[in-house]
Amino acid sequence: MTTPEVPETPERSAAPERSPAPGPGPASAPGEGNGGSRRGNDTPEPRVTAMFDAIAPVYDRMNTLMTAGLDEGWRRKAVKAAALHPGGSAIDVACGTGKLTFALARVTGPGGRVVGIDLAPAMLIEARRAWGDQPGVTFELGNALALPFPEETFDAATIAFGMRNLASFEEGFAELARVVRSGGKVVCLELSTPRPRWFGRLYLGVFHLFAPALGTLFRRRSAYAYLPHSLEGFPDPREIAATMRRVGLRDVRVKRLALGAVALHVGTVARSEKDAGQEPPG
Repeated sequence: MTTPEVPETPERSAAPERSPAPGPGPASAPGEGNGGSRRGNDTPEPRVTAMFDAIAPVYDRMNTLMTAGLDEGWRRKAVKAAALHPGGSAIDVACGTGKLTFALARVTGPGGRVVGIDLAPAMLIEARRAWGDQPGVTFELGNALALPFPEETFDAATIAFGMRNLASFEEGFAELARVVRSGGKVVCLELSTPRPRWFGRLYLGVFHLFAPALGTLFRRRSAYAYLPHSLEGFPDPREIAATMRRVGLRDVRVKRLALGAVALHVGTVARSEKDAGQEPPG
């Protein structure tokens, strides 16, 4: 089955602004735009970690069922957006069972370096079991909001279906950008709410029924009830793009996938006007 896509659209801005780290905001209905969406996940971090530990053994099977196998194609697009080369380096944040981490490593090759970071130990056990013997691939326990690496360590940073679980979306993007070298890419693959608004509401309604029901098959109903909750009030792709620009990312691009149920965001790290290919304002 071929999934229609909205053509890739560049979203540019003037000189970026860095705003103070936001606190959690009120939830909104899908499509309501700036001001109503959450600025971070309001579920306590220990609870989120425990939930992902609980679902780690069935995580890949559930994803395949819930996406009808389309998630593999979405990851391929994320890898392409990272613009890596053989011998390059990347960090995959909220790596889960490591599928995207390994896909990135297939590009960088044995001479490259790809690090998968996750806060859930059980997820890392699954990742190491599947991919831990691959040259150039390592998995480490770490928090997406405090990555254990110096500035400008990697050529690219990715996060797939993990941004909406962070306590602050802006701080999450800021950390991704911090550890990437100037000119490198920050890539975010995440669930979204389809348009128009009536269809988005219908989608969320079905999602609220479908996810827990499917979780019941694997005795994980309560954990998968969290999935549609995490999407409620999550910023729409335009807001995510604006957040990426606020932390200094340039040339932010958005591609909607799966009828708008998934969004791929890509931004370029630029630490100076020269790096951004623009003349300083005068």
